[in-house]
Amino acid sequence: MISVREASVVKDLNKLSRILWGAALLTIPVTSFRWFPFLDEGTLVRPLALYPLALLLPLLLIQAWRGKINLYFAGAFVALGAFVLFVFTATSFGILIDPIPLRGQEYLGRAIRALATLLIGGAFFISAVWMNKNEDDLRFSVKWIFAGLGLTIAWSSLQVVTFYTGLLDKEMVTHWQLAFSMRELVRTDRISGLAYEPAWLAGQLATIFIPFLFAAVLTNFRLTRLKGLEPVLLTLSLLTLLATYSRGGLLTTIAAAGLTFLLLGRDMIRSTWTWFINGFRGRVMGMLFRIGMILVIVGIFSGSFLFLSQKNFFRRLWETDAENLSEYMVDINAGARSAYSTGALSAYEEYPLTGVGLGASGFYIYQNLPDWALTTVPEIAKQLNPENRLYPNPKNLYVRLLAETGLIGFFLFIAFQFNVLGEILSLLRRNELWARFAAAAGVFAWLAIAFYNFTQDSLTTPNIWLISGILVGLSATSSHKEIK
Repeated sequence: MISVREASVVKDLNKLSRILWGAALLTIPVTSFRWFPFLDEGTLVRPLALYPLALLLPLLLIQAWRGKINLYFAGAFVALGAFVLFVFTATSFGILIDPIPLRGQEYLGRAIRALATLLIGGAFFISAVWMNKNEDDLRFSVKWIFAGLGLTIAWSSLQVVTFYTGLLDKEMVTHWQLAFSMRELVRTDRISGLAYEPAWLAGQLATIFIPFLFAAVLTNFRLTRLKGLEPVLLTLSLLTLLATYSRGGLLTTIAAAGLTFLLLGRDMIRSTWTWFINGFRGRVMGMLFRIGMILVIVGIFSGSFLFLSQKNFFRRLWETDAENLSEYMVDINAGARSAYSTGALSAYEEYPLTGVGLGASGFYIYQNLPDWALTTVPEIAKQLNPENRLYPNPKNLYVRLLAETGLIGFFLFIAFQFNVLGEILSLLRRNELWARFAAAAGVFAWLAIAFYNFTQDSLTTPNIWLISGILVGLSATSSHKEIK
């Protein structure tokens, strides 16, 4: 029988676990925290959330080992474990290939570093699974995610004031930002929030914050007593997304929102359409109100388009005289990204089944760059400068997996992703509003992550693990094995 004192200790440790989990979610927006020991300046992905997570996971495991809590073994762990196991196997094979060192980087060092990033990403996923088992856990997690969003919006607003009003000195705000971030304010007056760059902020909004806000509006599910909080936060998030001028982030959000609405918003589409049509059969005021709504929506889209068109690199998407795909990629400032991916795929062509080992695709990029990139892309010329010490990356997670883990590793990763999707959709079988809300957020995030991975190649970033882990944890049932 548990003593009163022991029960009090268990309660305090459970409370501490929640505090650490809340701290991890609150600090998710800080992607490139300056104060990490033993990391060089070339390591840009430095999530501040790793600090509370490093305390949380051991605490959970110790509690489970002592039999004080139950940690469910989710089915997705099998798919993820198979992927991780093969990654270690493929990386071991890469030692036999042993590519020529590049700019002081050797294979073993890159492999160890890459494996560490995979384990960190897996830690985010596992923690999210174990800390989310029911509606109460979901509400707790989303509230702290919203708190992190509030910090992001506040700091983004500070950047807007700095860039566009002159009320704050840019150099002073830069010093503030360098107190926690690896990077100063972006010189192109694009909003980066607490992230390293605008594209990273847009990725956070698309894969973490907007999914929950969109789902709350779609399902009419409220997380707080403040009735209008979710629509207001969604509006502010979309405005922040526009201020990033991130093409990838905007397209990802639009595509994920559209597909989620079509897949899960049928009831809303049907009721909205019925309400809209019936308005034209009644009073004149009802007709005028609906016409006004149409004009407002058209105005919002037109205003957004005009706002984005202020940036030259955005206008290049449609203002181009390119005669082929490679010229178009160069015109829209995506030539370097495309060239890196093309160079990395040469590693896949040499070793299509197992790849060249995690972290090793960079050894093959420079020597296999396409000819057009050598003469038309200034960034490539800068990277090829002998004095440059940067190690190249594929800039595309799918290309990276093909190059570094081959077809086998690539399909194991895809299998894991579809396993996660299955877990998300299983929540729809529960006839509860919170479960439908969670499923809608999960589908949005899953789609956004699928698109987002075309524009980034890091396995460390919490974006691709966090929401997936939360949803997998919620879908766990009593039939799952327990870790004693």
